Amino acid sequence: MNNSVKWYEKEGPVREEVVSTRVRLARNLRQYPFSCRATAQQKAEIEEKVKSALLSGNSILSREFRFVPLEDLNEIQSMSLVERHVVSPEFIADPRGKAVLVNEDESVSIMINEEDHLRIQVMGSGLTLKETAETADRLDTLLGETLDFAFDPQLGYLTQCPTNLGIGMRASVMLHLPALTATGAMNRLFASLSKLGMALRGSYGEGSKVVGDMYQLSNQITLGLSEAEALANLSSISDQIIEQERKARQQLLSGLSAQDKVFRAAGVLKSARLLSSEECMELLSLVRLGLTGGLLHGLDFAALNSLCVKLQPNTLSANSNVPLDEAARDTLRATVVRSALETIKE
Repeated sequence: MNNSVKWYEKEGPVREEVVSTRVRLARNLRQYPFSCRATAQQKAEIEEKVKSALLSGNSILSREFRFVPLEDLNEIQSMSLVERHVVSPEFIADPRGKAVLVNEDESVSIMINEEDHLRIQVMGSGLTLKETAETADRLDTLLGETLDFAFDPQLGYLTQCPTNLGIGMRASVMLHLPALTATGAMNRLFASLSKLGMALRGSYGEGSKVVGDMYQLSNQITLGLSEAEALANLSSISDQIIEQERKARQQLLSGLSAQDKVFRAAGVLKSARLLSSEECMELLSLVRLGLTGGLLHGLDFAALNSLCVKLQPNTLSANSNVPLDEAARDTLRATVVRSALETIKE
């Protein structure tokens, strides 16, 4: 969208195990039906009200945003927004009557006419639940000064899907868990987290595939507890999983087999001429494991995170400003990776 440094190009706390943090708020305007029942005219009115509420505000926050109608983007540009976690995959499925407000570093976006009228989303690098939640809350308050949100004293915020009813907040952390994956502990973890009201999914949420040992951990319960309680629960469980990953990693990397995989991955990435997206993410996962475990040096986590975003198929094409077929993407991806990993060493 512009040349400013993006949120994923910065290093955050607990960067070895936590790639990113997200807090998302679902809100609806009281005087309109939910998005699934709203007419084209009503959606246009909602869009204008939300746009005006943010861009016409006196807050410093409001000056950082730009308004992007989804129908103005081509398929590659829309898919790149998903790959950069600016919008959800569901949001771009049908662009009619939809728009997004996004700030300069893409850490904050407001999806208009998604499943709910507004989806306020804040992203942060590393483990930053407190900071991202505070930013989301400030935006919620700012918008609430002008917009009349659908709220019930007993039920809380009213949402199209009952699973978001109450606080309307979904918080998540993107965890890199190669050691727990390699040791076969993930199935047990999936089962135990479900009982604790948490969900563990792929990088792009519900229904997405786990690639590169990246897992999105999020709260499932939004009714009957406060935002602070939901965030505290997520933070506590994240800390426990991170500790388990660290113990498993120490044991895993003590063996020559795991070390060999790490060094082979670095070798392939430094010399490959063709790299598919999935193979690249799997190999970069092993490089990340090597950096975290002290086997590899010379590449910081901010550069690695940025690489993982920019090498996604549509983002690679969007940044090239020319249409790329699969073969051209695989060639360009390999070239970019070779250059990025020049400094990496044992």
